Amino acid sequence: MNNGKGEKVKKSTIHKGKVEGDNKDMGNGKEQNKKKADTHKGKMEITLPIEGMTCASCVLKVENALKSVEGVKDANVNLATEQATVDYSLEKLNIGQLDKAVSDAGYKLGIRETIVGIEGMTCASCVGRVEKALKSVKGVVSANVNLATEKATVKHVAGVSIDDIRKAVKSEGYDVISKEEVKEDQLAHISKEKEIKTLKSKFIFSLTIGIIIFIGSMDFIPFVSEIPTRVRYFILFLLATPVQFWAGWQFYKGAYIVGRHGSTNMDTLIAIGTSAAYLFSVVATFFPEVLRGRGIEPAVFYDTAVLIIGLILLGRYLEARAKGRTSDAIKKLIGLQAKTATVVRDGKEQAIPIEQVEVGDIVIVKPGEKVPVDGVLTEGRSSIDESMVTGESMPVSKKIGDEVVGATINKTGSFTFKANKVGEDTVLAQIVKLVQEAQGSKAPIQRMADVVASYFVPAVLAIAVLTFVLWMIFGGEQAFTLALVTFIAVLIIACPCALGLATPTAIMVGTGKGAESGILIKSGSSLELANKLNSVIMDKTGTLTMGKPEVTDVITGNGTDEQELLLLAGSVEKRSEHPLAQAIVDKAKLKNIEFEQVKDFEALTGKGVRASVAERSVVIGKIDLMKDLKIDVSKYTDQIKKLTNEAKTTVLVAVDGSFGGVIAIADAVKPDSRASVEQLRDLGLEVIMMTGDNQATAEAIASQIGIENVMAEVLPEDKAMKVKELQESGKLVGMVGDGINDAPALAQ
Repeated sequence: MNNGKGEKVKKSTIHKGKVEGDNKDMGNGKEQNKKKADTHKGKMEITLPIEGMTCASCVLKVENALKSVEGVKDANVNLATEQATVDYSLEKLNIGQLDKAVSDAGYKLGIRETIVGIEGMTCASCVGRVEKALKSVKGVVSANVNLATEKATVKHVAGVSIDDIRKAVKSEGYDVISKEEVKEDQLAHISKEKEIKTLKSKFIFSLTIGIIIFIGSMDFIPFVSEIPTRVRYFILFLLATPVQFWAGWQFYKGAYIVGRHGSTNMDTLIAIGTSAAYLFSVVATFFPEVLRGRGIEPAVFYDTAVLIIGLILLGRYLEARAKGRTSDAIKKLIGLQAKTATVVRDGKEQAIPIEQVEVGDIVIVKPGEKVPVDGVLTEGRSSIDESMVTGESMPVSKKIGDEVVGATINKTGSFTFKANKVGEDTVLAQIVKLVQEAQGSKAPIQRMADVVASYFVPAVLAIAVLTFVLWMIFGGEQAFTLALVTFIAVLIIACPCALGLATPTAIMVGTGKGAESGILIKSGSSLELANKLNSVIMDKTGTLTMGKPEVTDVITGNGTDEQELLLLAGSVEKRSEHPLAQAIVDKAKLKNIEFEQVKDFEALTGKGVRASVAERSVVIGKIDLMKDLKIDVSKYTDQIKKLTNEAKTTVLVAVDGSFGGVIAIADAVKPDSRASVEQLRDLGLEVIMMTGDNQATAEAIASQIGIENVMAEVLPEDKAMKVKELQESGKLVGMVGDGINDAPALAQ
């Protein structure tokens, strides 16, 4: 069976009793799970795929590993089918432990991963409840819920369906959005614009009304004291009511949804606290004699209820804005992808949406177009800008048999290639996935906060009730008033202002200041840990270097001076489409050279160009082209080799059949790169350069800047892995990069 990623996935089933089936898609699992259990109550059976077994000895090791897990009654492993059948106690099953036991034995449990969107979460306690619900589904190994991205990553054996996941999430009052319901890119970053606008309107309205009510509650202010108390209270009631039940409705809704399922969250605290303040004020407004009859002063607390709602909504607004920005990197990545592809089917060219490209399709790419998917070049040749993948600014020449990568840009000739990776298998899709996974991961402190949050609300409610009771007992004549005020105070003080307002504000200010300096801070936890950094990884292209090719050296030969060489070369290259040509043209313009008329221009694909300029024959290209044309360059071989060793591309120019000179082009080092590296080293940080460039180029650039540690020829997916390896070795790593190819490593 294939998992859609070109990998073979062995069948795996969850049994209630003895239920079998290969579950080729997740939808089959629900029917299986509805079948009757066997007569052995409290006992279940699960069949799991085991990877890596080669002999009978492996079978014994896996069986012993599985039997060592608490709750496992028996385990039988079949080498032929590469499956393990496990009998276990219903109440003690922990598939995560089964996975660990198999892994510790040196084998691998066949696990699938499903990512779904979660709707309705408002606070950290929601995260804990959703994770707990997902982990309760039989067959789920682990569940990781991220409040910022509003996604759940569920690892499970086959047989766990989307419906099983949805049912578990709904049992806690939330909902699931799966890939089947919305397009994948919409799922990756569901628009928050409507929510942000609504929250903005509500918090502005609430705080404006709150300030008016706050002033109106101060009877010592001259113009306020002139209004009769009953009239003033009634006006405050009219102002507070829409805030309480329009702006604050989402808190009531959130509290009701989780309350239906016997749970509580931050909305519960806000709803109870503000309602208590509001309702006491309503009684004081319309039935003051009832309170006076009980010896209670009929004061109003409309300002408390309204300002709390306004401040919490402000926090939610800032939080929603921050969450909306977390997907910017992913949006940018997805935006790189071509929207259509030109394929040859039934002998005819046709433009189709990129989603319809299949493995084996013959795809045509013209100059200036994006390569739609990954594949192997079958006809033609070209130069392709692969900086998105490798970070290398210089275009890469491609010939028949070379691999091409989706979302890279074809610079020169047309070519045809055979698609071999489409959809989720492309390099770009894998980069997107890596960024999503890094954004969805949690710091250890966040996991601790989620656990604390699950107990926080019930604890606060209990403390508030206890406070009320104690004041009723020991409060004396004003017992009820004091009890109510302190009850409200406990609930309101415990409202997540620190989490919902202070934290997002601090994060936004910190990340905003960083952004002004071109520093991307992944999250609040990253910001908090920044002062403990001990290693900094620097990307090369565009970070330490200028990020675009420019002329660095001009060496003349056979009596040709620099001005003449740039005039002839610039005039010819102005007609060329090659990316390096622009660097020569720009250099000539800097020298205020006026170009001559060009005749008989001819592009020698993969080698260079030739043309006539002012009645002179000019040939520009690689050293191989000069050799083909029998032009002697032997006097300059050492100089050319030296330039090449300095990570520079050499462009040779021949004039009227003899050698005219060499123009060296490179992605030049930024003027302040060396000083920046020295400053980082002075702070006690280890500086490492990591790039997709070849080893020679990387080492040449590193030596100019003063960096000793170099990681070269590192692809985007490997960049994130290199960062992870350093982190696992105990280092706290900062990443400095500028390109899409750096996105996974930056996210890690």
